[in-house]
Amino acid sequence: MAAMPMPRSLLLILLLATPLLILPLAAAAVPTSNPDIDLEYLIKNAGLDDPTPATTATDPEDDGAPDFPGLDADYDDEVLFGDDDGPEEDSSHPSAADEAHVLLLTAANFTPVLAARRHVMVEFYAPWCGHCRALAPHYAAAASALAEQGVDVALAKVDATEDHDLAQAHGVQGYPTLLFFIDGVPRDYAGERTKDAIVAWTSKKLGPAVQNLTTADEAEKIVTGDDVAVLAYLDHLSGAHSDELAAASRLEDTISFYQTTSPDVAKLFHIDPEAKRPSVVLLKKEEEKLTVFDGEFRASAIAEFVSANKIPLITTLTQETAPAIFDNPIKKQILLFAVAKESPQFLPIIKETAKSFKGKLLFVFVERDNEEVGEPVANYFGIAGQETTVLAYTGNEDAKKFFFSGEISLDTIKEFAQGFLEDKLTPSYKSDPVPESNDEDVKVVVGKSLDQIVLDESKDVLLEVYAPWCGHCQSLEPIYNKLAKYLRGIDSLVIAKMDGTNNEHPRAKPDGFPTILFYPAGKKSFEPITFEGDRTVVEMYKFLKKHAAIPFKLKRPDSSAARTDGADGSGSTTEGEKSSGSNPKDEL
Repeated sequence: MAAMPMPRSLLLILLLATPLLILPLAAAAVPTSNPDIDLEYLIKNAGLDDPTPATTATDPEDDGAPDFPGLDADYDDEVLFGDDDGPEEDSSHPSAADEAHVLLLTAANFTPVLAARRHVMVEFYAPWCGHCRALAPHYAAAASALAEQGVDVALAKVDATEDHDLAQAHGVQGYPTLLFFIDGVPRDYAGERTKDAIVAWTSKKLGPAVQNLTTADEAEKIVTGDDVAVLAYLDHLSGAHSDELAAASRLEDTISFYQTTSPDVAKLFHIDPEAKRPSVVLLKKEEEKLTVFDGEFRASAIAEFVSANKIPLITTLTQETAPAIFDNPIKKQILLFAVAKESPQFLPIIKETAKSFKGKLLFVFVERDNEEVGEPVANYFGIAGQETTVLAYTGNEDAKKFFFSGEISLDTIKEFAQGFLEDKLTPSYKSDPVPESNDEDVKVVVGKSLDQIVLDESKDVLLEVYAPWCGHCQSLEPIYNKLAKYLRGIDSLVIAKMDGTNNEHPRAKPDGFPTILFYPAGKKSFEPITFEGDRTVVEMYKFLKKHAAIPFKLKRPDSSAARTDGADGSGSTTEGEKSSGSNPKDEL
């Protein structure tokens, strides 16, 4: 969902003419000219003169799991596979000798190394990250292979937990992050996290856009070695057609492009030597091995053809294929969940359907009884049991999912996919049951009740989206409860929370856990305002005072009640105080 401009509510704290309050003679008068009296009272009674936050909203770690935008809450490999400690050490993991060609960078030598080397790939990692440890042997092997080939590139790594500022300066939002620097300018690496993929991607970046194939021996190595390859059969290896092919190659980071004038080479790529030139084919190592380009010989058309046909008709989700799925420019996905023994019954239907939607939809198979993949992915989508399930997913931008119902057949799945492509389906969202009672200071919100509670135009609403397992969420809970306790009784203000692992809503997308969102009264059609300060009572209170559309006053007992109730610092007004006629005061 595209983010709409969020005009900040302008809260004008004006010290208007305040009626004099008749106080007992022994009581000290409360100044009316100090705009921070509420805050001073709150700090004093909450015991927060030197507030220590549970954590800042930008803290990059959460119990060993990244707390970055798009990772904890979105459908990607960090969430689906978890961010545990990864596999135990074994012989496949690199020793110090294995990483002889990997440079260790820190804040001290980062800039000098990038100044000295024109081409540098940098991995930002965390020692506790399982995915980083899985990448390590591939990364080390790629560094060794590139060094042996004499490629002018250095592979390096930065411990982002030690050099956090350096990682933040380069926009690192999760682990591992791979950036490729050319003359100090970074670009994202979006290929697979394997040795071969890293070597191929890097070699292509530094080598010619198109490689010439002049002999059958050269062609044979490509046909048997490359998973995907593009060949153009031309009249000449230079000129307008070669230039168009080179321009198309630069638009495709992960595919190698070749050109030839040799009929023998053309034969190996299943091109008729008598075919009209220029001809282009895409060769893959799967059942749909050959795809012939039949469009106009222009760079954009060739690149579009390659993009639509380079991926398999259906991709099996694994940790190795995850980056290719999550970083694919095709965001809309059709997912098949099936146990291994039943998948042969349904995979042919999905594959045949995929042929009609090349370049438009991505088709993914999730092996339901695979503990490493099937379980976390199914949990993310709220799928219980091992019944075969087909669903459509819009990707992380708006994260809508649509469940298929009915008999799985070629006609019904095609119809479902077409309806998804044309935005004709109704999305489904997870929700806990609506609680029977909701009388606590912090209101419980579920997916089904968010419209009623959070999107109530008459209320300013602060919503914490949390995960029960999240350590930062657990640390925040007593602080958040205390904030709600101080603000109880303010009719225009609601302090609420929602379990983001069991509940979904298109208007409450978390950027990691916890995410704290504010919905101003009268502006619920706009995107909520994200709280990004220190997670303390004081900072959240300041945030509310600044952004609340309806100005509010902190209700607190008079001085005599404060002396009897001050021990717990609750600042609440008791029923006895109400009955005795003591009115809560606020300097505003």
